[in-house]
Amino acid sequence: MSSTPAPAVPRRAIITALVLMVGGLAVIFDSTIVSIALKTLAQELSVPVSTIQWVSTAYLLALGVTIPVVGWAQARIGGKRLWMIALTIFLAASIACSLAWSAPSLIVFRIAQGIGGGLMMPLMATLAIQQVPRGVGLGRLMAVVSLPAALGPILGPTIGGLILNWLDWRWLFWVNVPFCLVGLVLAWRVLPADPPAGRTKLDLVGLLLISPALVGILYGLSNVSQDGGFSRPDVWAPVVAGMVLFVAFVLVEIRRPAGALVDVLLLRRRPVASSSAVLFLSGASLYGSMLLLPLFFQTVRGLEVLAAALVLIPQGVGALLSRTLAGRLTDSLGARVVAIAGFAVMGLATVPFAMADASTSELWLGGVLLVRGFGMGAVMIPVMSVAFLGLERDEVPHGSIITRLAQQVGGAFGVAILAVILETAVGGATDIAGVTAGFAVAFWWAVGFTVVAIGVCFALPRKPVAELARTAPAEELEPTAADGA
Repeated sequence: MSSTPAPAVPRRAIITALVLMVGGLAVIFDSTIVSIALKTLAQELSVPVSTIQWVSTAYLLALGVTIPVVGWAQARIGGKRLWMIALTIFLAASIACSLAWSAPSLIVFRIAQGIGGGLMMPLMATLAIQQVPRGVGLGRLMAVVSLPAALGPILGPTIGGLILNWLDWRWLFWVNVPFCLVGLVLAWRVLPADPPAGRTKLDLVGLLLISPALVGILYGLSNVSQDGGFSRPDVWAPVVAGMVLFVAFVLVEIRRPAGALVDVLLLRRRPVASSSAVLFLSGASLYGSMLLLPLFFQTVRGLEVLAAALVLIPQGVGALLSRTLAGRLTDSLGARVVAIAGFAVMGLATVPFAMADASTSELWLGGVLLVRGFGMGAVMIPVMSVAFLGLERDEVPHGSIITRLAQQVGGAFGVAILAVILETAVGGATDIAGVTAGFAVAFWWAVGFTVVAIGVCFALPRKPVAELARTAPAEELEPTAADGA
């Protein structure tokens, strides 16, 4: 197979990505750190777990509702200014969360955190990619931009476990403060000026359709883990209503592309559509495994919360090790090859957990997690890279919103599906053999997610990203192009 020499990434793009990563780490870690602390928060604030669950649910809903307005907000006030405003909101909300005096106050402050995080997440990719001419070096740039998103679900629970073991729960939120403060200073001094595009009009109709659509879908999926699964009215009713509103949103936006809140017509381009589909599946696999693995180590292996978090560290190390290599290979060999290889490694490294039990060697499982993390770290880089191929500067925010929403909804879907599968497979089993068999079924389903993702990856562009960025004519980026470019 021939490879295309990868051109140098502009220095300003790498610096921009590194600055954005500092603030982005706070957002991504925060959304996963809290997930491990719900039981502790319920005890400390003297409320049932069903109430404190809204600490996570409210954050997730606020995040999803905010993401679609980022393109309009950036055009209205400028990217650098919007980033600093969002980071300030997140900083203030984090401090407020640490000072919360009750469960309702904590939930309200988490909504504010979700608004700040929802503004920041698409901006991370947008502001960095807008510094790259014609997508030169997108693979290596994405290795930096997507680092927080890859490490958050892996290291977040570990950090949360360490904090809960040695510190008060309020430190779950204070840990964000240094990232936010340093991120603000760096953004003010380093990020390039990004003036507003003008007094763009807010697509109010689109906003009134997409906001309740996302709330319905995400809220419904968040309830799937409770007794009854998908048969619960508070699952299927909001999900169905959300999907109806989402279809209406797409139909409305297609008719008014110039002033659309989100330019859904970008999905006519094969790279954007295929990347979004793969990101949906990668989100399902990434966040689904975040549910299964800690539960496996606690339930089957009998580990405490902290120990279960610590044994997942090799997976984070593996994700770190693969990023530079995956970025370079994406630019020189192509997104399709790297993404398929990454999913294949993930799938193969999940199989041992489907065959493991309470007596399986811990050293062996640690090595498997290292390999699994290597595959996970390699997957998102090629997929996110090709999503922005051929996009003009003003189209990049819309591409970022589409891919972020795909991953966000995919994560919620993956957690919901695997939670139901695990609950059904375990059933009423009380013996360790029955519970272990239930986890085996769930892990085999997780392997199935990766197999489906590999199939979808064949729709990704075949040529090296560096070559496509320099030479691909517009028609090669359309869905009618033979062999996916």
